[in-house]
Amino acid sequence: MNWFLPVLSALLLAAAGVNGATIPHSKPFEELLNKRQSNGATGLQVDLGYQVYQGVANSTTGLNTFKGIRFASPPTGSLRWQAPQPPMMNRSAVAQANTYQSSCPQSPDSSGKPINTTLDFASEDCLFLNVYAPANASNLPVLVWIHGGGYGAGNGREDLTAIIKANNNSFVGVAIQYRLGAFGFLSSDEVYRNGVVNAGLLDQHFALQWVQAYIGMFGGNASQVTISGESAGGGSVMLQDMAFGGSMGTSLFVNTIAASPYLPMQYGYKDWIPSQSYYAFAIEAGCIPSTAYGSSSQTIFQCLVGKNTTDLQNASFNVSASGTFGTWGFLPVTDGVFVQDLPSQQLLRKKVNGQRMLAGNNVNEGSPFTPQNITTEAELLAWLTLTFPLFTNDDIAKVLLYYPSSNASDDPTAVEYATLGYSGASALNESQVGTGQQQRADNIYAETTFVCPSYWMVEAYTDKGRSSYKYQYSVPVSTHGQDVTGYFGPATPNQGPDFELAFMTIWGNFITKNNPSISTAIANGASSNNTSATNAATNWPPFSIFAPYQINLNETGGVPFSVPSTGGRNVTEFMNPGLRNDFSLVNAYTWEAEYVFL
Repeated sequence: MNWFLPVLSALLLAAAGVNGATIPHSKPFEELLNKRQSNGATGLQVDLGYQVYQGVANSTTGLNTFKGIRFASPPTGSLRWQAPQPPMMNRSAVAQANTYQSSCPQSPDSSGKPINTTLDFASEDCLFLNVYAPANASNLPVLVWIHGGGYGAGNGREDLTAIIKANNNSFVGVAIQYRLGAFGFLSSDEVYRNGVVNAGLLDQHFALQWVQAYIGMFGGNASQVTISGESAGGGSVMLQDMAFGGSMGTSLFVNTIAASPYLPMQYGYKDWIPSQSYYAFAIEAGCIPSTAYGSSSQTIFQCLVGKNTTDLQNASFNVSASGTFGTWGFLPVTDGVFVQDLPSQQLLRKKVNGQRMLAGNNVNEGSPFTPQNITTEAELLAWLTLTFPLFTNDDIAKVLLYYPSSNASDDPTAVEYATLGYSGASALNESQVGTGQQQRADNIYAETTFVCPSYWMVEAYTDKGRSSYKYQYSVPVSTHGQDVTGYFGPATPNQGPDFELAFMTIWGNFITKNNPSISTAIANGASSNNTSATNAATNWPPFSIFAPYQINLNETGGVPFSVPSTGGRNVTEFMNPGLRNDFSLVNAYTWEAEYVFL
């Protein structure tokens, strides 16, 4: 259904303006590199020029870990809402890189789900990264992980040990942090004029520049970098792919992995919605617009820069928590320089950085972000109007047309089950977590926010010497985020060891071999009746609009058990004994009754 792409793009269109964010210097660490007193690493000591770090060796995993490496100056005081700057010199003592450093201040979405906001580990001084390097590594490929969390929560503490070890210690891992919430994504005309918008994205970009400058000291190959992320991390990968209009080529990375890439409404930097969040944040922080705006002595921006961190953290938290259900208060915007256009537009033109793309989505992405009490079309209409405030009545009518209702029951006690994807009930109206109008809402949110972006991304890498690969994670119940333990661990009951090894190897082969295909033995799994049988994942075809194939990653067999899911429902998952991999090649465009509208 290719006719839906321009329709959806038009519905998601937000005004874009000229950006005031400065383009980061191409080699911001060059001067600091000249301060080194040793050529890179000596044993577990790494001289970065601005600081010397002592790592930790693990003889069990064969990895050397370096936690809490500073990659930028603290973005505090006068550096609030400014582009990241290189670290200050600090060579007075060797820094012990054995513990994680502070996470960035956390802000929740408005669904009421708890987040870890403990201030003993959250600080504005949070631009750190963690490196996982195989012992005696030399010229190995590199994986950079960008965490998710709606651009308001999360941190770089994802342990990359399991995926590296599962791939025979064949690459170096880096997990980065970036400013979140209002600290990273505050936007308005005043922020634009006096600082930068999309500061969190600039932090990510700066961390990638750090990787180019320093990863060789840890045994990594700067010319073979893969960036990856899930949810807002996947959305970040998408925006780094698009950075500076896709004009950077392979200067920072060659491969990208985007799992469930998060694309909320992307407004222009001074549009009404981000501006209202700016003023709400100012009021919460005690910078009253009526007294600060236009003042000859102090602007709102100056007032915010001078505020103490507790007031600002509380303000960011409160504004984000008070928004529309399932949304965060501060998000990336179109700024005209770093983010030059909407993803639906730029990806259509295939203006991207990097050379290869692996993208995936989950079966039930939308339910955690959708109120689970929608039983009538009137309630669906009310939710649509609130969730997509710029949609006109005509836009809403088109959405209802392209996502039709059905005769599926709206009874929350009705039997719910996972769809097969190719026959029977489809995700248009049925899943384990919803039926009828509820599933209709869940599916609309899933496609506009996570699923369609994953398709746009793989389509953007289908020519000009590029290639892309697509998968769907379908292990029941496959709600948003449940895939992460599949490639990073720790194992969950519904994912057998065969599946986890296969998923980790899919990522690992893409990182190290530029192709996600895996051996038949790993694809079928040790528990298979025939480990040498032909498997779809052993010869993974590149994605093409003429041959739009993806691999459906699922399991079969096992023992059913019940677990709580979104909306208080219990869903059925399956555990060992008896779990076996079930990977199949499917047409991504006709999958789930063509539920992905392109």
